[in-house]
Amino acid sequence: MTDLVIRTLDESDAHLFDTLPDPLGAREAHRATVHRPDWKRVALRDGEVVARGAWWGGPDAAEPMLVNWFDVAEGEEEAGAELLRSAPWQVELEFNLPAGWRDSAALNTAAETRFAAARAAGYELLVERYLYRWTPDCGLPERPGRLVFAPEPDDAVFFDLLRRIHSVTLDAHALKAIEQGGLDQAAQEELDFFHWCPSPREWWQIARTPEGETVGIHIPGRNQTSPVIGFIGVVPEQRGRGYAYDLLAECTHFLVEQGAEVVNGATDQGNFPMAANFAKAGHPVIRERIDFHIPGVTQ
Repeated sequence: MTDLVIRTLDESDAHLFDTLPDPLGAREAHRATVHRPDWKRVALRDGEVVARGAWWGGPDAAEPMLVNWFDVAEGEEEAGAELLRSAPWQVELEFNLPAGWRDSAALNTAAETRFAAARAAGYELLVERYLYRWTPDCGLPERPGRLVFAPEPDDAVFFDLLRRIHSVTLDAHALKAIEQGGLDQAAQEELDFFHWCPSPREWWQIARTPEGETVGIHIPGRNQTSPVIGFIGVVPEQRGRGYAYDLLAECTHFLVEQGAEVVNGATDQGNFPMAANFAKAGHPVIRERIDFHIPGVTQ
């Protein structure tokens, strides 16, 4: 087997990235994503691309936040592993896959090839997630009318509520943050992300009962490409009453009232209650996401 050549691309050879087949539909999944040419890397053998990766970050970021496009030709798992290992950025790796990909032998084989390359590079599975997309054809979910929603300008209030919400959580990223730095880190990471989003801070809302008891928060947002269900959280003492659905319905209505024609959302597949709420609110699963990380590496 001939030697492997790994290259970071630039404007002059960015076309090389598109020469590898795309069996998992990553191009369609990332049709609105802007990838910098110099954050794209390819592995070549005999001049042909056998692995590729696209790292991504915000428009003003000095370094990428994650790898969100990674492909490997069949039989070239080690080339893909070396592409990841040799990268100057050791960040989380996302696989954006068609919904129900495990039911297709071809898709399953393509995905497992990529997973094997990631594991060989030192990555481990963190979480599997459902990706949702609401459109007007789905119809707006009914508002139960049980809660009162209001903005809150004080970040300290949200920080405290996020700590309480994450004290009992099923979210894998929150659990990882708690393991690394406790509830304060988990809450701060959420706040940092929401401030990073280009959507207005004034959109963040607290939900209370008519009697004034705090129930939780919902954060409608907009990332770099679309409106999103940014966060849904109920404080532990209010759980078991179905309030997460109320928050999700309100968040959907809020975004539509701001002009959204598409609303994206996500939840961990192991978070069965939240997945059920998305289904109840008429948010269909459009794709699945598999997140890998390098244990012990903080971002």
